[in-house]
Amino acid sequence: MKLDLFYEIDVPRPWPGEFPYNQRQAEQHAYKEALEQIRFADTLGFNTCWLVEHHFREGRSHCPTPEAVHGALSQITENLRLGFGVTLAPFGFTHPARIAEKVATVDVLSGGRVEWGVGRSTPMEQLAFGVDGATSKQQMTEAIKVVTKMWRDEYAEFDGEYAGFEMPRRMVTPKPFQDPHPPAWMAAVSEESSRMAGHLGLGLLSFSIMQPIKQMGKLIAAYRSEQANQEPVADTINNRAACYTLVHCVEDEADLEPNRAWESVWWWYKNIAEFTLEWELSHMPQEQQDKLFPLLKRFSNDEIDPRTFNDADMIMVGTPEVVFEKMKKYADLGVDQLLCYVQFGQLPHESVMRTLELLGKEVIPTISEYVGERVEVSVTAQ
Repeated sequence: MKLDLFYEIDVPRPWPGEFPYNQRQAEQHAYKEALEQIRFADTLGFNTCWLVEHHFREGRSHCPTPEAVHGALSQITENLRLGFGVTLAPFGFTHPARIAEKVATVDVLSGGRVEWGVGRSTPMEQLAFGVDGATSKQQMTEAIKVVTKMWRDEYAEFDGEYAGFEMPRRMVTPKPFQDPHPPAWMAAVSEESSRMAGHLGLGLLSFSIMQPIKQMGKLIAAYRSEQANQEPVADTINNRAACYTLVHCVEDEADLEPNRAWESVWWWYKNIAEFTLEWELSHMPQEQQDKLFPLLKRFSNDEIDPRTFNDADMIMVGTPEVVFEKMKKYADLGVDQLLCYVQFGQLPHESVMRTLELLGKEVIPTISEYVGERVEVSVTAQ
């Protein structure tokens, strides 16, 4: 199993001072620290650095333009692959030509180090951009086909079934560095979407942070089950499974309190609970609302000990030895790439740098040699 990095660029409140300077300063500080952390990780053996595309996520995920950050990273790193985790592909978010252009540009600047993920986002962002949630899966699938066509053909045109617009014949530039194009991935949070990723020949981007790891194992199994019946939508077939979770590593567990580790874990879970209650719950089926509401209220009311998630291996907090034992369980479930979410909550910058150093020097050499219950992974051109 390979270790990757996963960045949303958290900017937790409170922001000292008055608006707008407090927000500006907090965001500038978070970006500066993230770049310093990633540049350091480039020397430590990490595989890929993934950046999200999210919009309007107050406090968490101030990263709406991963292509800009990746452009910077392409010039200050040499070894890390640069992952779009993900580009929001339904047409209301971004015209497919813009996706083709920005992903290929980073691939050129980085000398062919891009991994390209796609996703649909959630109602909060979809509503703001006028995306029809009911057809977002179909839009995403159509967008993948259009983008890869723009990379494949000298000139491209399309009249999409779900796009709602036509594009006349045009040359889309630049073309990617990688031939035929960067490996393609898809974000998936359910068994249905995991099967869809496998069926479409895309890599799986999932998470353990909000579900027991056995449930994540079911998603990977569902993903693998569809790979025998693939109908690839891209010009490459990617059979890798990846997931992300919070990771914080210390030499001595006595360092967790001064690092504000549990406070930061709780901030992350509380933030996602409050976000879901405010923006997402009403758009879910009633059965799912009834199931989630009591749990989300417990999060929001500070009624759950954040150590519970670590005890269940949903997150990884502890010494290198503790973290390694947790990671082995992920490898046994078939995770090929573990995306380490290291910059979250109120963690001091120095503690994140130390986490990266401990992972790079003490965990990566051992986990890379551990052989779990995995299939042979590959990315192949059609």
